[in-house]
Amino acid sequence: HDANFHVSIKVGIMVEVPAAVIIAEQLAAEVDFFSIGTNDLSQYTMAADRTNPKVASLADALEPALLRMIEQTVTAAKQAGITVSVCGELASQPEAIPILLGLGVDELSMNPAAIPTALTTISQLRITEAKVLANKVLKLDSAESVRNCS
Repeated sequence: HDANFHVSIKVGIMVEVPAAVIIAEQLAAEVDFFSIGTNDLSQYTMAADRTNPKVASLADALEPALLRMIEQTVTAAKQAGITVSVCGELASQPEAIPILLGLGVDELSMNPAAIPTALTTISQLRITEAKVLANKVLKLDSAESVRNCS
């Protein structure tokens, strides 16, 4: 095709499966940003279909296993000098926002209706406290304990 191609276009990937987290360092060397899709990542990490009411509760995005995967992905991104965003329901949960920002997430992507609550949550946040909270919840053993901590 004769279309003009702009080299300055940023190219990123969705991190939605555990395999992408495991090789995040290698992937970070090839892209300009990561976007962590927490809905799919929690579903595939916990092996629970979030659309199936019998097991949907098992795909809780506040499970420490998922939070550790987010932390691992953020660490790889920061080491490579790229940005990382989080999308999915988790990004708009007021109890999750301090944890995500404390883990070093750069951007949150959410439904427009959730933005006012997210802005209020962020405006009341101290990043040093968010980092302490994030480190604390990474050591917990259940989504329930994470909720009780935040």
